[in-house]
Amino acid sequence: MSDASAGVADCILETRALTKEFKGFVAVDKVNLRVRRGSIHALIGPNGAGKTTCFNLLTKFLTPTSGTIVFDGHDITAQSSAAIARMGVVRSFQISAVFAHLSVLENVRIALQRKLGTSFHFWKPESSLHVLDAHAIELLAAVDLAAYAHVPAVELSYGRKRALEIATTLAMDPKLMLLDEPTQGMGLEDVDRIRQLIKKVAASRTVLMVEHNMSVVASIADTITVLARGATLAEGPYAEVAKNPAVIEAYMGSAQTELVGAH
Repeated sequence: MSDASAGVADCILETRALTKEFKGFVAVDKVNLRVRRGSIHALIGPNGAGKTTCFNLLTKFLTPTSGTIVFDGHDITAQSSAAIARMGVVRSFQISAVFAHLSVLENVRIALQRKLGTSFHFWKPESSLHVLDAHAIELLAAVDLAAYAHVPAVELSYGRKRALEIATTLAMDPKLMLLDEPTQGMGLEDVDRIRQLIKKVAASRTVLMVEHNMSVVASIADTITVLARGATLAEGPYAEVAKNPAVIEAYMGSAQTELVGAH
């Protein structure tokens, strides 16, 4: 295999000149992103840098104005969000999305049903879903929630709700997990739990994450892409990116201190 073809095989997600304009405002400006298979890739940048818009383009909640998105060797630019989810691109949302009054186990079971395509078989008795329980418990064990299987989701701490959300994302059997601000609003203990959890689930899949917490990014991301004003400012390992003068200038003030001192 040539170096070029090996590079393509190693890349699970690639964007080429990805651009999104809103009535003349360029939110994402010719972004070229390459996410290596089996890596944790972080998308960072100051507020308004275009990170969430970029995520919305990748998961097809928004349609690009121009540019190309390639996933696992297939051009998915014109595909629907449902179609790319079936291909293995699964997103966990910034705001925790769980069914509060169902048990932790039931939440994961619903996600497994979606994967099986039986979500709308309302006429089936609930007992028919118990065949999914063993797999659901495995997923809960993976995120350290097996002991909470029969607890209503509403009773979980914020950090454990986010862990449950990651379990429901895993239930969709993703090749690429997109995590949107996974530690937002958490205390130190919960942040550390989610940090370790992301590292654990990334052992057998690829993770692309938007994250503000620089200590999390510094400790687990293999590659970091910095966006500013919708364009790529820098890309590389954390130690290299954190010393980039353009990145330091973009962050400024206290954010600059946090960026340089996080590792």
